Amino acid sequence: MKDELNQIFGIEPVKEDLYRIALTHSSYTKDNGLPHTECYERLEFLGDAVLKLTVSDVLYKMFPEATEGELSKIRGVVVSDNTLAQIAKRGGLQNLIILSKHDEKQHLRDNNSICACAYEAILGAYYLDKKLSKLTKYIKKTFKPFIEDVKDNFECYNAKAILQEYTQDKTKERPVYAVVKESGPAHKREFEVSVTYRDEVLAVESGMSKKDAEQKCAYSACKKLGII
Repeated sequence: MKDELNQIFGIEPVKEDLYRIALTHSSYTKDNGLPHTECYERLEFLGDAVLKLTVSDVLYKMFPEATEGELSKIRGVVVSDNTLAQIAKRGGLQNLIILSKHDEKQHLRDNNSICACAYEAILGAYYLDKKLSKLTKYIKKTFKPFIEDVKDNFECYNAKAILQEYTQDKTKERPVYAVVKESGPAHKREFEVSVTYRDEVLAVESGMSKKDAEQKCAYSACKKLGII
């Protein structure tokens, strides 16, 4: 496990027990009668804080004119489950996650939420393993392309807010999002979502999460209305 993590993160682990816990899903601890402290949830909480602080520091310096709300929106996209899962899977971290036999059979190893949680837990483990300096450098380097992508395509990522501001300014009504269809296996669900304003369907889009599909919907709707 230590060698694999070193290869994925470029940081050598020392306290191996920390990383075993960071990769253990709660389904495994429940199945084996282990205490809740033996799963990744507490380390995930810690890793989430380390990640948000480091990314916030980068954003604060990169966007000197941005408001608190704008910085929060950018950070929300950058540290979303979709982004974290993408990074985790790119390195093969999902193959190290310890699941119950039932969840293993359900192919939940590739579930975006589980991958994202395990990823944050590993960051928490590195923090407790006194690797903060190296961890900070890793986070800044790894997340820089995602931050720059949001910066270059902010209208796309901010489309829901833009659309809502437009409709409320017009009629004080909000656009309504609805799931039209769900498809695919449990570990790889796809959501088809519509956005409606004043009983008119403005757009229908699909995504790997409801949030992703809604964002795509809003962007298409904004393009249709000529807002962006």
